[in-house]
Amino acid sequence: MAKPKIRCPWSGTDPLYIAYHDEEWGVPSHDDRHLFEMLVLEGMQSGLSWLTILRKREGFRRAFANFDAASVARFTEADLDRLLTDPAIVRNRAKIEASISNARATIQIAERYGSLDEFVWGVIDRKPILNRLRNYRDAPSQTPQSETLSRELKGHGFKFVGPTVCYAFMQAVGMVNDHEVSCFRHREIEAARRKG
Repeated sequence: MAKPKIRCPWSGTDPLYIAYHDEEWGVPSHDDRHLFEMLVLEGMQSGLSWLTILRKREGFRRAFANFDAASVARFTEADLDRLLTDPAIVRNRAKIEASISNARATIQIAERYGSLDEFVWGVIDRKPILNRLRNYRDAPSQTPQSETLSRELKGHGFKFVGPTVCYAFMQAVGMVNDHEVSCFRHREIEAARRKG
């Protein structure tokens, strides 16, 4: 009989959270659409639980043109009004306006640096940071790298991208592996990185 998988305790028992932990969190992402999505969602999460955001994720995808930055960048006041009445997402005016503004900044970054991927991963020289946490609670809320990323993004017009949001983003998109060392995903992600 196969032994049960050991996971980071924060993944809990909710199937949505477990799937996110097992399949996405900490996996290096170089897809501009996904990177933009995670920047928006991490900004939206501020003050809320991540599980709340995961449960609304499909609603966010529908409302924000599947996180196609070029489409979101063209949103108008009418789109803003529509989003403010959409119960499938977080209806916070400042966060929604920031997401639209961040889409425009994403387009400018892609034009200047080639892609959002090139820009954000450049902060860590494109090499994922491997931490060896015994307890997920020992993970920092921000680091010098997340402070740099925050400063760089804000310098290009991004909003809701403080150092703590940026560190959560870095964890989510695999710029840092913060799975606990006992978690099966810590080893899998590191093995994939070595192979790649």
